[in-house]
Amino acid sequence: MTIAQELDSQQGICQDVIFPSGDLYSDEPPLESELHLRQIILLLTCLEWLWRDRNDFYAAGNLTIYYSPRQRKSEYFRGPDFFVVLGTERKTRKSWVVWEEDGKYPNVILEILSDSTANTDKDLKKKIYQDTFRTPDYFWFDPYTQEFAGFHLVDGEYQPLQPSEEGYLWSHQLGLYLGVYEDLLRFFTRDGQLVPTPEETAEQAEQKAEQAEQKAERLAAKLRELNIDPDTI
Repeated sequence: MTIAQELDSQQGICQDVIFPSGDLYSDEPPLESELHLRQIILLLTCLEWLWRDRNDFYAAGNLTIYYSPRQRKSEYFRGPDFFVVLGTERKTRKSWVVWEEDGKYPNVILEILSDSTANTDKDLKKKIYQDTFRTPDYFWFDPYTQEFAGFHLVDGEYQPLQPSEEGYLWSHQLGLYLGVYEDLLRFFTRDGQLVPTPEETAEQAEQKAEQAEQKAERLAAKLRELNIDPDTI
């Protein structure tokens, strides 16, 4: 099926049925594998933790985006594996309905490749995200083969992003790098620091506390060697 035929087929599905806005639930199929689910959760967790003090964005995974110009659920919809919308209210949504969100489309989209979706992600979806969504940053990643690519919208067309020395790709919209770490895609700061999960943050804090305690114990032992009671200092 060509791109044009698939777009036409979307339009032709129950065009006369108009759903009220309250019924616009996400309509996405199950994820390909547990690894796909873990990857989505990891990205969501890290970004929301990093931006925990911000209320001007919306991030979601495997959620339907409805974008019919005639405001119909039955035509023009897509479900990116992971996407971020900037400049919007941070709240729970059943789906992303463009005509109820001031016409906003995602600023960043990531598709997680699989054998059954790779061709669509690289062809049809890429064209839709470029020509209709006008999404500035588009990435795809295969957690099994480690294939990773990214694109930035320049003069209306996606241009491939060039990797850094570490192999990371820069997201202009997020102000973050994306790169593979321990076989999964992670966020990195501008200076190359891994964006941690809350659990990793807690572990780092615990390690620092332990190191500080060990340093204090070594200092106390040294003072005692000099016949100085550290408790009196």
